This record gives sequence, structure tokens and C-alpha cells, in this order.
Amino acid sequence: MKDFTKLVDLASARLGGKVLDANDAFFAPKENLLKPTKPVFIEGKYTSRGKWMDGWETRRRRTPGYDWCIIRLGLAGIVRGVMVDTSHFKGNFPPHFSLEACDLGRTAPYTDEKKRLRDPATRWVQLMPQTALAGDAPNPFSVRHDSPATHLRLKIHPDGGVARLRVHGEVVPDRTRAWRSEIDLIAIENGGSVVASSDEFFGAPLNLLMPGRGRDMGDGWETRRRRGPGHDWVVLKLGVPGVIERIEVDTAHFKGNFPDRCSVESCYWGEPGKEDLGLASVVWSAVLPETKLKANHRHIFRRQLESAPPASHLRFNIYPDGGVSRLRIFGRAQIPGRGLKGTARFNQLSVTQARKALFDCCGSKKWVAEIIAHRPFSVAADLLETADKSWASLGRREWLAAFRYHPAIGGVRAKGKQSKTAQRWAAGEQSGGLMASQETRAALAAANRAYQSKFGYVFLICATGKSSEAVLKNLQERMSNDPEVELRKAAEEQRKITRLRLEKLLES
Repeated sequence: MKDFTKLVDLASARLGGKVLDANDAFFAPKENLLKPTKPVFIEGKYTSRGKWMDGWETRRRRTPGYDWCIIRLGLAGIVRGVMVDTSHFKGNFPPHFSLEACDLGRTAPYTDEKKRLRDPATRWVQLMPQTALAGDAPNPFSVRHDSPATHLRLKIHPDGGVARLRVHGEVVPDRTRAWRSEIDLIAIENGGSVVASSDEFFGAPLNLLMPGRGRDMGDGWETRRRRGPGHDWVVLKLGVPGVIERIEVDTAHFKGNFPDRCSVESCYWGEPGKEDLGLASVVWSAVLPETKLKANHRHIFRRQLESAPPASHLRFNIYPDGGVSRLRIFGRAQIPGRGLKGTARFNQLSVTQARKALFDCCGSKKWVAEIIAHRPFSVAADLLETADKSWASLGRREWLAAFRYHPAIGGVRAKGKQSKTAQRWAAGEQSGGLMASQETRAALAAANRAYQSKFGYVFLICATGKSSEAVLKNLQERMSNDPEVELRKAAEEQRKITRLRLEKLLES
């Protein structure tokens, strides 16, 4: 993965991030954690409570436990890395920290937010276990977790001071709203991101995608002065792929250093996560031809745009160099998967959509996470092979978790909660048992109860194409198996069922 510090700070106060609550802030307020400026130290400055510190600092703990604060992310997203900056905290920094996240949904404001965050029923997941910190240091940590978050809980063990918290990640936009009207396809809040750039000496290209107009020259993308041939460029990923209808190029505050000209090109890249490997070789389509720019001016281009197919990525070129404050790409979103089939469609699903689709195939959370981690897949055979290998690598606990998502042969409901799609597939797979005579169905029900009493889980068989009598005979024969032998037999039947459902998923 690329340097996570190049990703947007999801907790930035500028994007709406806020420290909501803390158990203690005796020496320095919790709000300092998200200040956009670098922390400073002022020699000899004191308050009525002690030394003034530019950060969040708790009192000295005299009892077991830890101190904590809760942060609302400005933009919901998947956390890829954090910076727990302890600058200027030397004899008073926390020796360890840990980090948890929860997801209250994409819609803000959050109803009864503080109440829900303190509710024991709210599910918090661990992003970072208890981890050692260094004093007076930036402390960067990569995070390996694919679930979106709206709030974080920072714990410091046992007490002390943290100057700043930066939470870098990928925005997960509310895609249902994005499809309703014209939107800025590349805006930070809609999931736009930077893939690569030729130069960012004076200003980061991520600034191009920020909300509002630039505050000054430092709040834009600016390259160094080019002394040779060529031009500068940045490759951007649209948060929502779509058809471009209008482009805005804002050179606000750039007067003696704005680019002379610019152009925009697009492509549709169907392999999420592999931009660095493939975009250099794609064929780019012209969207905005090379066009003159003005200093400190908001340019709006509509009639000048070339007709181009739906895009997922852009290359914004500036000639020969200089600074641009903002880039807006307005258009209509393309619903992920529309017009795509098979693995191409599956690769385009968001993590949440892919997780839901895979759970319809197999009820093991670990298996689902493994498949998502291996995306994208070039062909169906690669997905099916990965599914088989991942399932074989799991153990008893995950196998039993998956078994709970299956109804008994001829039954209606499973112990695990199933989607309507999974229920429909199960009904189709068990059509032989559901259509059996009353006598056979009674025998199946009795045999199922005996099987579950002996082995502790529902009888598993890939029933597609099998008659009810054949299923009953197989069940009766397997009743004599050793528990360990039967567990592996059931796991093999689950593998077959999963494979068939994956094929249905790709065909749907």
C-alpha cells in the first residue's frame, strides 16, 4: 500500500472532525488533538493548573485503568494509518495507546450520538491493540482493517499527553445520494483521491479535492519551477465513476505562478487497488483539450469538453508548471456494476457491498475478509480457486460459524440471520427435500434432529440435483462417522455449496 500519510485525514476539523468526549482533560483540552497546525512549545508559559501544553493532557492517574477520548470523524471511511504525535511531551507522554472504531452509519447528524457511543450495545472494533509510544515523536502506525468507521475511541495507558492525532484513510461516501443528481465526482467527501503526481514541492495535490475555495497559496497544489522540457501532472481517482459534464479549475491566490495552460484526460480502470501497476499503460481519452488559464480565476468549462465515455480516473495536466487551488469534476455517477458482468462487476463493489454478497455465499467472517483482501480477480476461476484455498485454511471455529447460516434440509430458517438472496438460494438448492412426500419429509426432520444431537450442527450436503431419498440415505450413512471425520465431510459439502453460490453471484 502507498504511504498512508498521502491519504486524507478523516478526522480533520476542516472536514468536520470533532473530539466529542473525554474522561479527563485536566492539564490541556481534548480539542487540541485535531488542531490543523503543528504543535508548539512555549517556554515558561503556565496556566492555573500547570504547564501550558499544545495537546490533550490528563492528570496523573493514581488508580488502575486508562484515559480515553472519543472522536467523530469528519468523513466516514476506512482507516489506513494513524499518527499519534507526542511532540513536546517528554516526561509526560503515555507509554502505550490503543484505538477502537465504530460505525453509526453514513447519515449525519447522528441521533442521540453521545448516548449511542456510550451504549454497551454499540459495537467497537479494535484498530490498534495496546501499542508502545515514543515521547516527543510523530509515532506513525499502519492500520490493517477494512471496516468503515464514523467514530474512534483513543485510549492512552495509563495517562499523559498527546499533541495531535491524524487519522489517514479512504472516504466511504453515501453512494445512494450520489446517484440522484449531478455531483462533484472527485470531491474528497465523495471519495476522490490522489493516485500519483509528477511533483508536489510547494503544495500537496490532495488540496485540489478539498471543500470550499482555497484559503491561500499554501492551500492548493503547486509544483516547483520547471527548468527543462515537459509538464506537470496528477492522476486522480474519482470517488464515484461517472460521466463528466462540467469542469472547474480554480487558480485562486496563484498570480505570478499559475499554470499557463491545462488539459484533462480520463480512462475507466476496472481493477481497484492496482492503479500504480496499470494506469501507466492505459489509453487516455481527451476530456478537456489544452486550454489557456488566467491568474487568480475560477474557470468553468462545459462547451469546451470532448465527448468521453464514463470515467473512473483522470489525469490533470498543467503546462508547464505552477499552482492550482481547486479542481471540480461535475457529472452523473455510474452505479457500480451497471453494464459490467462477472468478476469485473464484483471487483467494482464497495467493501460493504462485497461483504454482504459474500455472506450470502458463506457465513464465515474470516473467509469473507480473505476474499475481499484478494480482490481484484481477473477471471472467475481465480475467485473460485481463492475461495477454495481460503476455506481449506480455516479451522473448526470458522467452519461451525458458516454451518449456522444453513437451514436444515427441508427446513425454513437457519440459526444465523440470512438475507433474502441466501434464503432463495437455499430453497432452490433444497428443492428436492421441500417437494418430498410427507413421509419422507418427516423422516428427514427426525434424522436431522438425531444428527444435530450427535454432532452439534446442522446436516450439510450440497443438495443441488439430489432427490430427497438420496439426501436421506446420505444423512443416515454419515450418522456412523467419527465426529472429526464428519466435521471434515461437512466442511467439504460447505465448500461445494459456497462454490455454487459464488457462480450464481457472478452470473447475477
